[in-house]
Amino acid sequence: MTEQNLTTMSSLEVQHKVEQFLYMQASALDDRNWETWLSLFTENGKYWMPASEDQKIAEGVPNIFYEDKYLMDMRIRRVEHPYAHSQKPGHRTSHVVSNIVIKDIDEVAGIIECQSRFHMVEYRLENQRYFAGKYTHTLKTRDNSYLIDLQRVDLANVEGPFDYVMQVWI
Repeated sequence: MTEQNLTTMSSLEVQHKVEQFLYMQASALDDRNWETWLSLFTENGKYWMPASEDQKIAEGVPNIFYEDKYLMDMRIRRVEHPYAHSQKPGHRTSHVVSNIVIKDIDEVAGIIECQSRFHMVEYRLENQRYFAGKYTHTLKTRDNSYLIDLQRVDLANVEGPFDYVMQVWI
């Protein structure tokens, strides 16, 4: 094999591994497997849903969500608490992740930047809500897999009205 073929094969393997990782994340959310989902983040990992697509920073400005692992864990406990009447019955979701593109690979630092598109349906209280948009992930290589250092979620309908507060991760 030529060096170019090896590079292409390596790129294809990385693409496949990143795709499988993002599919696994979506599955953990849909299965309400919160511990697995939370374990996909680094210790300093962040989940960020900015209030507008042109937002460049998260800290010190309004966001829909800007959570570290502690806040994500707190939301899990709140959603799953037996007295969380707002979650009775609980929600069900279906995530579809597609158009996954590797934007940058820093092999020395073990960091991959990727973008993808998503559609998510939430069913709760006989109502369905639809969300779509773009994910931007900063992934760190760990033990032949990845961990999420940053997940940015840009909603296509970010300025749209929502009947009730989002309890789920998109």
